[in-house]
Amino acid sequence: MKSLLDVSGITAFYGSSQALFGVDLQVREGEAVALMGRNGMGKTTTIKTICRMMSHRDGNVVFDGQDLAKLPSHKAARLGIGLVPEGRRCFANLTVFENLIAAARDGAWDFARISELFPRLAERRDQKALTLSGGEQQMLAIGRALMTNPRLLILDEATEGLAPVVRQEIWTAISQLKQAGLSILVVDKSLKELTTVADRCVIVEKGITPWAGNVADLTPEITSRYLGL
Repeated sequence: MKSLLDVSGITAFYGSSQALFGVDLQVREGEAVALMGRNGMGKTTTIKTICRMMSHRDGNVVFDGQDLAKLPSHKAARLGIGLVPEGRRCFANLTVFENLIAAARDGAWDFARISELFPRLAERRDQKALTLSGGEQQMLAIGRALMTNPRLLILDEATEGLAPVVRQEIWTAISQLKQAGLSILVVDKSLKELTTVADRCVIVEKGITPWAGNVADLTPEITSRYLGL
């Protein structure tokens, strides 16, 4: 498969405090990759760097052959990087439909297709986002990212804090997106669900990537050492 995202040796800082010391990861076309690690190890910082929400000092971030180093976040998004951020961050005073079309771009993903993936969003089309449940807001955040018609969908803690039944709905949707051929980079704490949708796993530990490999190679020894599971 053709490589879509190549991250190699990136370092990043918050002021004078170094957060990333050399992260490497790759996402190929049509592949789902799980970005894993304990809290505070650099997963979200890695995602912010990929999406150009913060800059890196060393290393390279290349998307579809283009170096992203000097691009602002909105231009990276236009290249085809869709982010579902941690914490959902819906526009509270806009309706479901207004949220979905706020950054929409032409392509296969439109309101009708989002409604098929998440029927509840169609039912609540004219409700303001602040009136939705947490699970519905998460569906809305995913739908909003899909409406940009991305080539790579990045999900940062997409099921955190949700009820089990809603979590399963989200994982079912992610699986459907994978089956449809969308490239996905996903962060989540649920090892069981991650390993059902991901082709490969990349582990972040203290700002480096000490292990990467196929899901089948993720042994109990590796999960115990790096994930505390």
